[in-house]
Amino acid sequence: MTRYNAEISAGSLMPAESRRVAALLLTHPDEAAWQHAIELENILQKKTVATARRQARLIQRRLGTLDDEAWQMITERESEVVNQLLLAAAVKHSQLLGDFMRLVYANRQRRMEPCLTPLDWHDFLTECAHHDAAVTDWSASTQAKLFQVIVRILAEAKYLQNPRSMKLTPPSLHPAVRGYLHRHHETYALDCMERAQ
Repeated sequence: MTRYNAEISAGSLMPAESRRVAALLLTHPDEAAWQHAIELENILQKKTVATARRQARLIQRRLGTLDDEAWQMITERESEVVNQLLLAAAVKHSQLLGDFMRLVYANRQRRMEPCLTPLDWHDFLTECAHHDAAVTDWSASTQAKLFQVIVRILAEAKYLQNPRSMKLTPPSLHPAVRGYLHRHHETYALDCMERAQ
């Protein structure tokens, strides 16, 4: 069974787009309504239909790991809550991201090492390949792109100072986000996000 996938390479947290998709999901659209909103209304404001369709599907798959309560929070709350909920959704959607936070980020922090390094990523992928042989089939460019996206996601969620320095800046989990994850027994997401604090 495949444990890791490279789908996360299609984008970062995309908070503005995710707010729009969350609002759309709250209407529980059928396929025709979904297609109309994404392709004709162009709610994601993309230059091409293909890009809009690809990003919308990724966001839909991520947000599909949450429920109406979280979608409502994503449409209404401040950016700290939105970004942390989107990170939780990304972690639930991508075990690659979650395991990187749980194993690499948290380990760096525990040893009081201030930054991530590209070598961390190389070592992590080597370890991943022991659990999922499909990882060895990823091209060097895919591997590099995945690291780039994960670093961007962690920077957007304030777990890194910025993508260039990769300095660890673990935030406190917002009480609204922690409460939501606890109520829904999201132990894996909580473990990834709180261990990295």
